[in-house]
Order: sequence, then C-alpha cells, then structure tokens
Amino acid sequence: MAKILLVRHAQTKSHQDDRFWGKTDVTLSDSGVWQAEKLRDRLAEEKITAVYTSTLSRARHSAEIIASVHKCRLTTHEELNEIDFGFIEGLTFEEIKRLHPELAEVLSGFGTVAEFPGGESYADLDKRVRTFQRKLTDHQPKDAVLIVSHGGSLPLLICHLLGIGAEHWRKIWLELASLSIIHTYPRGTRLSLLNDTSHLKS
Repeated sequence: MAKILLVRHAQTKSHQDDRFWGKTDVTLSDSGVWQAEKLRDRLAEEKITAVYTSTLSRARHSAEIIASVHKCRLTTHEELNEIDFGFIEGLTFEEIKRLHPELAEVLSGFGTVAEFPGGESYADLDKRVRTFQRKLTDHQPKDAVLIVSHGGSLPLLICHLLGIGAEHWRKIWLELASLSIIHTYPRGTRLSLLNDTSHLKS
C-alpha cells in the first residue's frame, strides 16, 4: 500500500487580490511560510520517501519547508504546474467578465472545455497531470509520497487516482495549505482525507 500525501501550496503575497494566477511565479507570503511550517510539523512523523512539486516557487518553497525534516529527494515537475491562463493571467473574475464575457460564462460552470487565449486549455492541463501520474507507478507499496502542487492540477490528479471522470474535477475544492491523503492498493485506491486544514487551527 502506497500513501499519497497531496498538499496545495501555501498562501502567496498576491492571494488577497483574488486574481487568476497560473504560470506567474508569485511567492509565498509570511502567512504562507507559517502555513507551510504547520504542515511540516504535522507531517514530521511520516516516513516520506519522495517529494514531488511543481516548478513554481509557491509550490516549491512550500515543499522545501515541509520536506526539511525528511531525508528524501525533492524533484520538480512541470507537469504539476498550474494552468497557464494566457491573456487573463492576473485578472480578477470581474475584469474577465468585462473583457472576455464568453470565457467568464464558461468559467462560471463546472465544465472542462475552457481554453485560455494565449495560454492552455483544461485538456492541456489534464494531459500534463496524466503524464505525471504515470510516474507514480514506480513507487513501492510501502512508500509515502508527498506531492505539492496547485488548485487546478491536484483535483485532476485526485480524480485520476480514484478513477473518477476528469469532468468532475471542478467539484473538488482544495484550500491553500490543505492536506489530502490517498492510499493505493494493487486493486484500487481509497481516499482517506480531503482538503483538511486542521493543522492551521492550532
């Protein structure tokens, strides 16, 4: 049985603006560093054997803090990066409604058909996540694997690990610095924790 620990990156300096940050490399805020340290303390007793993170600093820095008490290698993977929002990168939803009303209408739903002009589509993101997922098959049954990524890529990975259709990924919401856990077995997977932030309340 392998244990997959899924963490959304901690809060960034730009989070309060409620803007669409995808490929933009925004950094952790002081609160974000504190959140990552809380995760580090919570996961300190886990026997983590591998750490995977996106190349973006908000995820990578979160992973570095969490992994600082573990003797394991941290590797970055572009497949785990957040979606590239293209021309709407950095805009608020109100700005998107004014400048790109048709796209705003798509974003208001729960579908997976959106394509971002100058950026990626949901299908592009899904393809990247599937590519990364295949790398997890190399782990041994008793491994504990930490994955630190984003609010777009992690729900897709959860869907694929559980065998749920990717069309449901937007129904899974993950808070910043949240922890989710999936156990994998030879004949399937089991979700044992989803979007838990209890470590931030102590």
